[in-house]
Amino acid sequence: MPRSDGKTEKPSTTLPGTVQKIIKTPNPKAPEQVEIVVENAEELYREIRVENTLGNEKGEEVSLKPGASVEVTIEANEKETVKKGKSTGA
Repeated sequence: MPRSDGKTEKPSTTLPGTVQKIIKTPNPKAPEQVEIVVENAEELYREIRVENTLGNEKGEEVSLKPGASVEVTIEANEKETVKKGKSTGA
């Protein structure tokens, strides 16, 4: 799907999530982690953990708070996808 700047958008989906907890590490050099519960995901795979560092519009580093609403976006290159209904060969 072309964007206004002429580039093609990657196939993607965005799922809602909520920050469940902040995970501090005992190693001061290791980054803080955030656990996010992804809604509409299978029960055993609902939580993901990532580094709790984001950038704001001013280019400053910020972090998420517990209970924050987030969006988890998954995207892929067009050549790495197949149209629904076609066999993946697996």
